[in-house]
Amino acid sequence: MINDIIFKGKRGIDWKDVEKYLKQYVGEFYIMADSSDIIYIGTDLPDEFTGSIYTRSLRGAAAKAKANAAQALPELVEIATDKHFKENMTDKHAYNAQNG
Repeated sequence: MINDIIFKGKRGIDWKDVEKYLKQYVGEFYIMADSSDIIYIGTDLPDEFTGSIYTRSLRGAAAKAKANAAQALPELVEIATDKHFKENMTDKHAYNAQNG
């Protein structure tokens, strides 16, 4: 549960602020409760989360929901289920994530 909404009351989301916020999680490990898998948060997550084509197209409530979901990242990883692997399909994804 998100008790304090950080990214609220704004006409648009400043994704640079969200990226800066996400950097606090870099280097951390979290355990998925469903599978006991260990998830490492790498240095590329903040940019991937905030800089995707999909993210840049978000407006209004959807943008605020995604921005504020960053506050619950550890909890979201811990309660995640149905893990799956997807091959990297674009040139910018020429390598897989660090530590798995």
